[in-house]
Amino acid sequence: KDDRSRFWRVYRRVAEEHDGEFLERYTSDMESILLFSGLFSAVSAAFIVAMESNLSSDPSDTTNALLTQLVQLGLGNLTAAGSTPAAPASMWSPAMSDIRIQMIAYASLSMSLLAAFGAVLGKQW
Repeated sequence: KDDRSRFWRVYRRVAEEHDGEFLERYTSDMESILLFSGLFSAVSAAFIVAMESNLSSDPSDTTNALLTQLVQLGLGNLTAAGSTPAAPASMWSPAMSDIRIQMIAYASLSMSLLAAFGAVLGKQW
C-alpha cells in the first residue's frame, strides 16, 4: 500500500511538471501564430484590395467611346458612329495572369485566416 501511494505521488508531480511545461510552450506558440497570421491577413487583404481594379474594365473607356459616338452623330457622320462599338467594356476581359494572381492571393488569405482560427481554438482549448 505504501509503495503504491508513493508511486502515484511521484507520478502526479512529474505529470504536472510535464503538463505545465507543455501548456506554457504551446500557449506561447499559439500566440505567435495568432499574431503572425493576423498581420499576414491584414497585409494580404490590402494587396487584394489594391489588385481588385485589374479585374474590371476602366469605366472611362466606355465614356470615351460613347462620347466619340455622340460627336460623330453630331457631325453627321453616321457611318463612323456605327462602326465604333457602343460598349468597349463588353469586349474587355482581365488578363489570365491577373486572375491567377488573385486566386493565389485569395487562397493565401483563406489559409491565413484558417490558421488564425485554429490558433484561437487551440488557445481556448
